[in-house]
Amino acid sequence: MPLTTHPRRTPPATATKAPRRAFVALCFLLLAGEAAAWSLSIGAATRRVYLHVGNGTAEGNNGTINLVSVTVPAAALIAGGAQAMTTNSTQSNSLSGDNFATCPTPASQILIGASYRRSNAGNGPASATLTVTSPANLTNAAGDTIPFSEISWTVSAPGSPVPGVIPAGTFNGGTQTLATVPANTFIENCHTFTYANSAIRAAGTYNGRVTYTLTSP
Repeated sequence: MPLTTHPRRTPPATATKAPRRAFVALCFLLLAGEAAAWSLSIGAATRRVYLHVGNGTAEGNNGTINLVSVTVPAAALIAGGAQAMTTNSTQSNSLSGDNFATCPTPASQILIGASYRRSNAGNGPASATLTVTSPANLTNAAGDTIPFSEISWTVSAPGSPVPGVIPAGTFNGGTQTLATVPANTFIENCHTFTYANSAIRAAGTYNGRVTYTLTSP
C-alpha cells in the first residue's frame, strides 16, 4: 500500500552457585502485526492501515522478523548495571517515500513507522491505534525466566521536533497502547532497547517475541 507524496522534511547471564564463569544471552524478536517520531501528512485515499517494524517495504513488512539481543558477561551480571542491546536490522532510511535517514545506526536501532488513511469523505474512524504486545517473560531452554519488564526503549528521530510521537517506554508483559495515528497521517521513529540487568539470572539464552499491531475498527 504505497503512500502518496507528503511534505518533505527539513533535515534539521548469570553467575551460578558453582564457582565458574557464566553468561546470559538475551534476545527477543520483533514482529509487525497485520492490519523522534516524524508526523507527516499524507494524501486521502481508500481506507487502509500501514505498519513496518525494522526491515520492511513500502507496502508494509516483508515477512522479516528482526532480532534484538544482548550478551551479559559474568562480570556485568555480578556488578549489575543496564546493558545496551543490538539489532540485526539494516533499515536506516524511512519507508514513507522520501528515503530520509531516520535511523542512522540500525545496528542499535529499530525503525518503526505507521500510517492510517481514509477518504476526505471521512469513511471510517478518525484514527488508528498502534499497540505492542509482549509475553510475561523471556525463557531459556531450562525453563528459567526473565521478566519482559526488564527491557525498555528510548526513541529518537534526527531533525524532528516531535521525537515522542511514538513514545519511550518499558514492556509490561501485556498489550500496551503506543500511539494514536490520526487519519491521513504517517508517524515514525527509532527505538533503542536496553536490558535493565537488575538481578543475577541462571546462565542460558533467553528468548521471547513482541508484536506491534496497527488497527482501525
